[in-house]
Amino acid sequence: MRRIRRRHILLLLLLIPGLSHAGVQLIVDGVDDPLKAAVIAGVSLSQYANRDVSEAQVHRLYEKADAQVATALQPYGYYDAHATGKLEQSGKDWKVTLHVVPGDPVNVTSVDIKLDASAAKLAPIRSARRAIDKLKGERLDDAAYDSARDGLSGALTANGYLDARMTVHRVEVNRSEHSATIHLAWEVGRRYRYGHIHFEGSQFQEGFLDRYVPFKPDDYFDQAQLLKLQQTLSGADYFSVVNVVPQIDTAKNGIVDVDVELSPAKRTIYTAGLFVGTDTGIGVRGGVEQRWVNKYGHKWKNDVVLAQRLKMVSTQYTIPLPGDNQRSLNFGATYRDSDTVTSQSRTLELIANESELWHDWVRTVGVHALTGTFDVGKTPDEPESTPGVEHGSSTLVYAEGSLARKQADNFDFVRRGWSVSIDAKSTAGDLLSSASFSQITVDGKWIRAFWRNNRLILRGTIGHTWTDDFDALPPQLRFFAGGDQSIRGYPFQAIGPENSFGRVIGGHNLAIASATVEHYFTPRWGIATFVDAGNAFDGTSVQAKIGTGVGVRWRSPVGMIRLDVGTPINDAQRHGVELHLVIGPDL
Repeated sequence: MRRIRRRHILLLLLLIPGLSHAGVQLIVDGVDDPLKAAVIAGVSLSQYANRDVSEAQVHRLYEKADAQVATALQPYGYYDAHATGKLEQSGKDWKVTLHVVPGDPVNVTSVDIKLDASAAKLAPIRSARRAIDKLKGERLDDAAYDSARDGLSGALTANGYLDARMTVHRVEVNRSEHSATIHLAWEVGRRYRYGHIHFEGSQFQEGFLDRYVPFKPDDYFDQAQLLKLQQTLSGADYFSVVNVVPQIDTAKNGIVDVDVELSPAKRTIYTAGLFVGTDTGIGVRGGVEQRWVNKYGHKWKNDVVLAQRLKMVSTQYTIPLPGDNQRSLNFGATYRDSDTVTSQSRTLELIANESELWHDWVRTVGVHALTGTFDVGKTPDEPESTPGVEHGSSTLVYAEGSLARKQADNFDFVRRGWSVSIDAKSTAGDLLSSASFSQITVDGKWIRAFWRNNRLILRGTIGHTWTDDFDALPPQLRFFAGGDQSIRGYPFQAIGPENSFGRVIGGHNLAIASATVEHYFTPRWGIATFVDAGNAFDGTSVQAKIGTGVGVRWRSPVGMIRLDVGTPINDAQRHGVELHLVIGPDL
């Protein structure tokens, strides 16, 4: 009972305003962050902002403050720092003001690195060494030095020098001359190589997964290649779990075995849902995909899209081929019924191609057979007999080759990245085709973050068609401009050369350029402004159409959602605004 009463009495005393604790208010001037933050963290007085402190304690801690300031600023290269101050009492509280004088900084005047010549030749190690060399001439900063030193140690380990150890790591400071010399040396030892690669938990026949391994036994160990292996296996979409584990602890005689732990993903995927797009309208889509059909890793995917301006049914069968370049044969068929503001088409397309990795590019070579009917220069609400509407039908068999590559620091939200795709199509004269044509298209995109919460996105497209009978080409083989991936401010495929009735029928050439600036005021939400310019045209001269506007960005759980409102600029024939909605990744 006595203990309970004592607790009640203490609680009551704390609740009485006149009996609140005496604390310390610390004010630091003379330096800015990060030096100011370092001083506050290093001075013991800061620990008593919300704690009781006696007069004797305050005076004792105040006397230590000058020495503590000097110690706190040494990691930032200030070895002559000192502080003067003032100690004042206000009621029960204390106010301490420290005027910090950092003094002249210590600068790195020399960097001495001793490293095995064979290791120093490797590009990642050269890059890590340059980071240390760049410290010369800079203010000595312990954090920067530690990061650069550890970066070189990490680069040695990542490139196979698993026994590397630092034999010298010394920083000599001459306080009178405000200079510092860095001395570092490593014994790198032997460079390890890959040994046996063991896959555990795979549902495929032995040897099938070798096609995804970017190295061979006896190649030099490289952690970047192990990361690429993990990313490639995850991207193959066969597994729900992929763990690549080098057996470093049991490595011997310069050989490292690699274990790959796998867990199969769900074999069959069913998808369905509503969607909305400014180019297609409101619609539903559904699909069935078998991630693997058999022990050889064959894939089969089927999709159906039913939207206001697009009906599509497609199927694709993929056969992986042996080899380490991820070669595969792909066979597909697509029926497409499409309505835009300038054309309608109903086509059946058969595809057979081979794809593979080629010097970090995805290279695809194949044959297409395209047949169907189309109306060009016709809006969805007009009858086919409307003057100026051009009707056509054609069958085209053509070869297609493409190269595509993309790089990004994070594909979920790119801060530094780019993509390039080059696509070429051509018939073999009039063989099996209503007309002969050749076509090339180049697309590019470049993304860079700046000033922390901003991104600059540049995009461009150029294309050209050679043909002896342009009228025989269906709309998907003609060039149009306008839409969310073209010139915002105009409807999808609303821009292009016109016939004598003023109807847009598409052109031989395409040139588009776009710039977008995004600012994110929260990690998930942002705003954007953009300018797009270009046109689809015939001949060699182009009269650029320009669209500009603003937009909203949302990094939703299902991916980036972009909502843009665009309007034409200096176009006497086009007015008002266009709404564009896009859901999907940046690249």
